[in-house]
Amino acid sequence: MKKKLLIYAHYFYPDVASTGQILTELSEGMTDVFDITVICVVPSYSGTVEEKYKAKRIYHEEYNEMKVVRVRVPEFQKSNKISRVKNLLAYFFNSLIATLKIEKQDYIFTISQPPILGGVLGVLGKWIKGGKLIYNIQDFNPEQTMAVGYAKNKLLLNTVMSVDKFSCKKSDEVIVVGRDMQETLKNRFNNKKVPQNTFINNWINEKEIHPLPGYHPKIVKFKEKYNLKDKFIIMYSGNIGLYYDLENIIQVIGKFRDRKDVVFAFIGDGTVKTKIEEYVSNNKLENVTFIPYQDKSDLIYSLNAADIHWVVNAKGIKGVSVPSKLYGVMASGKPVLGVLDKGSEARLIVEECNCGVCIEPGNYEGIYNQINYILDNKETIKFLGENGRKYLEINLTKEVSINKYKESILSLDSKAKELAKEATI
Repeated sequence: MKKKLLIYAHYFYPDVASTGQILTELSEGMTDVFDITVICVVPSYSGTVEEKYKAKRIYHEEYNEMKVVRVRVPEFQKSNKISRVKNLLAYFFNSLIATLKIEKQDYIFTISQPPILGGVLGVLGKWIKGGKLIYNIQDFNPEQTMAVGYAKNKLLLNTVMSVDKFSCKKSDEVIVVGRDMQETLKNRFNNKKVPQNTFINNWINEKEIHPLPGYHPKIVKFKEKYNLKDKFIIMYSGNIGLYYDLENIIQVIGKFRDRKDVVFAFIGDGTVKTKIEEYVSNNKLENVTFIPYQDKSDLIYSLNAADIHWVVNAKGIKGVSVPSKLYGVMASGKPVLGVLDKGSEARLIVEECNCGVCIEPGNYEGIYNQINYILDNKETIKFLGENGRKYLEINLTKEVSINKYKESILSLDSKAKELAKEATI
């Protein structure tokens, strides 16, 4: 009989949030071992909610052999802090109500989204429904907000740090997505009584995203639709948010305004998009274009349309977060233009497999020089992307990572028995 696993996913299929896609695939990949219940929001990553999800507090659905419990949340604007907070609190409290109505569980799995609340939700879920708690930290907070100066109230920051450390302590296993993040966890606890932890890379489905020739009809159609044809395409694909320093990088891009042979394409949405759109408009940058999020089924074509992809983090994000877009770039066989701290997980991967070039965040002159180098060596950088695909096929496949999750969760029972045995000796 399968063990019961409750997953607090926040976002889940069909939402396009990167954590939602990761958790959807992780859940799908573990149904052979676990009887899975997912608690998540109604589809709402864009900020809007369909009418059919506004009538009730809780909706019960089935998806790929899983029970999916969707909770109602209010619509929100990503640029409006108050509306976002209301949305997150609604998810938190409605998820607790939904938890009360489900059966006992053997395992509780939660992620660090929403920040702080995700961990607390897992702890409360463990107390309510029993089972062992696995806390998957995709982003460390408040470290992430501190790194970009999003919040500066010391009392508030110290409080939320204490709360998230409490969630870590109450977890039976903390799973992080970068080697540098293991160091951050150790530093949180001053290397004393560090919670049991495991490092498992994120992934992308390498069977869905793979290299395609530039003459593929759907790639040609994509380029024609967004006026990218016959251009060298430097692409940013993903969340245009706070943690990527795009407000400053766009100013470096502005120095290439006279290059008619290159286009800088931004695919996605986020809190910073309006700012960089304003800069582009005010400075009349004709070689910068903005493209909406692509359907998951079309992601293979947009990723393959680029000649090189940005993979960026703001200064100070090392050990706090790992940009998941790296895996999609590698899967599509495209080279990486990395703006990443030395020693960060993403940069370690790029350097290990030689799949791109990297510059330190904040080194804007270095970014400018690297773009010039890339434009002067358009043909020779192509092989870098091939290196990335080969490395991913061996080390970073979906199957490899999901199997590590299964092993990590199932091993908690044997670890508990060992500890109990030691306690009786």
